[in-house]
Amino acid sequence: MAMYGPDVTFLGVARCDLTEPSSYADADVVIVGAPFDGGTSHRPGTRFGPQAIRTTDYLGQNGSRPSLALRTDGLRDLRVLDAGDVEMFSGDAERSLTTLRGEVAKVVRAGAIPVILGGDHSIAFPDAGGVADVLGHGRVSMIHFDAHADTGDIEFGSLWGHGQPMRQLIESGALRGDRFLQIGLRGYWPGPEVLKWMAEQRMRSYEMSEIVARGLSECLTEAFGIATDSCDGVFLSVDIDVCDPGHAPGTGTPEPGGLSARELLDSVRRICLELPVVGIDVVEVSPPYDHADITAALANRVVLEALSAIAHRRTGETWDPLRPLLDGR
Repeated sequence: MAMYGPDVTFLGVARCDLTEPSSYADADVVIVGAPFDGGTSHRPGTRFGPQAIRTTDYLGQNGSRPSLALRTDGLRDLRVLDAGDVEMFSGDAERSLTTLRGEVAKVVRAGAIPVILGGDHSIAFPDAGGVADVLGHGRVSMIHFDAHADTGDIEFGSLWGHGQPMRQLIESGALRGDRFLQIGLRGYWPGPEVLKWMAEQRMRSYEMSEIVARGLSECLTEAFGIATDSCDGVFLSVDIDVCDPGHAPGTGTPEPGGLSARELLDSVRRICLELPVVGIDVVEVSPPYDHADITAALANRVVLEALSAIAHRRTGETWDPLRPLLDGR
């Protein structure tokens, strides 16, 4: 695979080649770029997301990022490799997404966690589907951060789009509807028919009004219990528009009233500390609509927070958020 743009990797980690299994045989995490916005219904540009997420950082591309909070270095304590970008063509969604699904499955079969950089949210179908193809259909739950449910039926004459991947995952049997947790929904879509279908699948969606009333922490705790019931692993899908546009302006379908950047990062950290995460995607970063790299920087830190927390989870130690930074340990 090749990069869509300059030949760079995520913050300077080593390259691997998914056509050469030996190049990633010992990887803990493999970064995969999915430069696809052929499923976009409004503002395009997410095909440039993977490059922006990889490179938007002020510390240089040195392959090291020690977390002050977690005392781990996700890029050093884990074996993180970057496989480059999958070749994806906006004019052929089915072909592109099918190719991506096969590449994700290669990573999982090698025993590594795939971290996919999007791209619009249509890539969630091959991302989580590729994981389930290896680990077992119905054995992987989903925690989905988004302003939108993405459970639409046929739109514009096609089921291949960024408003439909969650319906595709459930209807295909790859993921169970009753192990599908959505965080941060708000706004004015979908309508009653789609909501009825979601209820029939026994999906659990936490709309922002509920999160505000109950507290994000309580909602996450409840979601964790559902996600780990009768499933072996959790796929984390983060649509950057789950955050308020003031925190993430560079996205195709901004919806006011969302999470803050801090709330998203804390949530991702907690998920990767507490749950058996088997795959991650970060999607809908559209650099042409970004300002001062605000959105790309947040997406970059979502990935780093996840890696740092996965590294800490593997130590088996309990994380203490109140531990002083300069305590000599």
